[in-house]
This record gives sequence, structure tokens and C-alpha cells, in this order.
Amino acid sequence: MIFPIVLNRPEKRNALDRDSILRIRALLAEARQDGVSRVVLISGEGPDFCSGADLGELRRIRDAGALDNLHDARILGEMFQEMRRHPLPIVAAVRGRALAGGCGLATACDVVLASATARFGYPEVNIGFVPAMVTAILRRNLGEKQAFDLLTTGRILRAEEALAIGLINAVYPDSEFDDHVRQYTEALAARPPGAVQLTKRLLYHLDGMGFDAAIDSGAQMNAIARTSAECRQGIDRFLNKE
Repeated sequence: MIFPIVLNRPEKRNALDRDSILRIRALLAEARQDGVSRVVLISGEGPDFCSGADLGELRRIRDAGALDNLHDARILGEMFQEMRRHPLPIVAAVRGRALAGGCGLATACDVVLASATARFGYPEVNIGFVPAMVTAILRRNLGEKQAFDLLTTGRILRAEEALAIGLINAVYPDSEFDDHVRQYTEALAARPPGAVQLTKRLLYHLDGMGFDAAIDSGAQMNAIARTSAECRQGIDRFLNKE
């Protein structure tokens, strides 16, 4: 089952504000608990995925004090943490623009699928702002020089360029985008869910580990996977096929 999260403020290009961030977090918690979902799919209503921060939010940021801004920043940061720790794979389906916090939201997903005319970028530098929490995600997606270039120039990438540097996973023609997203998410949802969830947990658990610790952690996860009913049934199916 695919659990949809749709950014539904097309009149504002699905810009993020506090309420929309809290709504995403609530839906992520629902997907975690429902017991039937296998993949979370985040998309945007209308022509754009997400244009970044709502203008009202920018005004509030400008006028707020340090403690209020820290509180707001932590609401967004906690969403990124929850996405990374979420047991289900999270897929972003990006049409149109994914900029600033919207690009951060997309790249915080485990997989990013883009239409051919999608655009990605972190233009925050142009208003003297630092996308600091997004940097933690971007640095894990790209090399230092690529991340530095994107964050300090604020340039906007075409989908094919984002694919070439490893920022996203796939690009599909606009006219076929919905079909390809459906095929991808259904295929991912059909994979053994325990193995997918353990793989996600291990992949992100390795952040910052040395080689020896990472191998040991992998051995432990390998042993857990081997003893699952899901794995044993899969081995039986493979052996019977042979």
C-alpha cells in the first residue's frame, strides 16, 4: 500500500509554513502506525512540488527573536530527522520547482523521482540566509565541492543535471511521469517489507561510523535478516526455482 502525502497549497506553490510542516509530521506518524503501508509518497498539488518557505513565514522569521527562530528551526529539523528514522521508504515525486526548503524536503526523502521539466536548487544565499539543516542532508547526498557550489551560488538545476550529480534518482518525461511514479512505488512496495526497512535502518545508521564499526553493524543486521520468516520464505522460493 502506498501512503500519499500531498502538499496542497497550489495557490502558494506549496510553500512550507509551520502548519504544513506539522501536517507532514502528523501524516508520517500515521504512516508509521497504520500497519499496512509499505511506501510513503510525497508529491505536490499543482504545477510545483514546493517553492520553499511561505512569504508569511519569511516575514515572521525577519521579525522574530533568536529563541522563536530556534523553535521554528527545530520544528523543521525534527521533520527531517523523522523522515530519516522512518521505517518506511519515502519517495518524492517532483514536478515543477523544488526550491530552498522544498528542495530540502525532496532530498530528505530516500528516493527522488523527477519530471523532465522539474527544477532543483537552494537559492537561500541570495537573501543572505544559510540552509543549515539542509546542508546535513546535502552533504550526505553529494561530494563537498558539489554541495558547496549549490549552496553558495544558489543556482537552479535542471532535472537532468540534478540526476547527473546524484541529487535525484530518476527523470521521466512529463507526459509519462505519473505512470512511472506509480510503477516505481508499486514495485518498491512489493519488495519484502522487513528487508527494505532493515536496509534503510542500516544505511543511515552507518553515518559517521568507521569501517570496522560499519562492518560489525552490518554483520549484526545480516544476522537479524537471516532469521526472519520473510528471508527464510524467500530462500525457499529461490531454492525451489533452482
